Amino acid sequence: MKVLLIGDILSKTGRKALKVGLSGLKEFYDIDLCVANVENAAGMFGITKKTKEAISDAGVDIMTSGNHIWDKAEGVNLLDSDEDILRPANYPEDAPGSGYLTTEINGIHVAVINIQGRVFMPSIDCPFRAVDKILRNFGDNIKIIIVDIHAEATSEKLAMGFFLDGRVSVVVGTHTHIPTGDERILENGTAYQTDLGMAGPFDSVIGMRKKETIDRFLLGIKQKFRVGGGIPVIEGLVVDIDDKTGKAKTVERILKRVEKAD
Repeated sequence: MKVLLIGDILSKTGRKALKVGLSGLKEFYDIDLCVANVENAAGMFGITKKTKEAISDAGVDIMTSGNHIWDKAEGVNLLDSDEDILRPANYPEDAPGSGYLTTEINGIHVAVINIQGRVFMPSIDCPFRAVDKILRNFGDNIKIIIVDIHAEATSEKLAMGFFLDGRVSVVVGTHTHIPTGDERILENGTAYQTDLGMAGPFDSVIGMRKKETIDRFLLGIKQKFRVGGGIPVIEGLVVDIDDKTGKAKTVERILKRVEKAD
């Protein structure tokens, strides 16, 4: 199974990049399943029904999220009504939505799990224990398991990768909007990358306009952030997974500039 994982989709710029460039990526890599993080999809924070529909129409099959998924009430409501969008599993059990789902792709059982780190992030339940509990509930028929750890600290993400090595097919990090160059297959067959990056403006500071960001550092005064400009990009990882063992066979980091998305 070929899986395409995309980093945080940032605002209208990221959505346009997907609309123009995602179908070609999926065709080129012969993708069976596309997963993307959508916590920044609507106006940089949260998601709405309209933006979710646009992302689905562009070709994203399953949506993960993170701490900003709670920023719009409309998006919070979607967590209970739409099964294809997840919130981190280590929020309290009675929070809206679910932290994982199972589905079937071309006759193969697949699970996607969304968790959130705690270092420099909101204080919630332990992501390690949360994902461990979920995995114990899965039967042997689920071979392909994908985990999005939405976290700030690279150490926490990497520790999660080693913690889950051989138990899941893929562990990828989201949240920082900067793709890391450490994509690999770990010792026991789990594909890993510390951060996927984003779908958004490349000529920016993690998606935001350069001037406001620089002024914030220079002056120490809070600035109103606006989405950056330039050619949008789609950043992520393509993983080829063995259908029978659930182990990764190959990984390839992608950065696609979408010239006609402006």
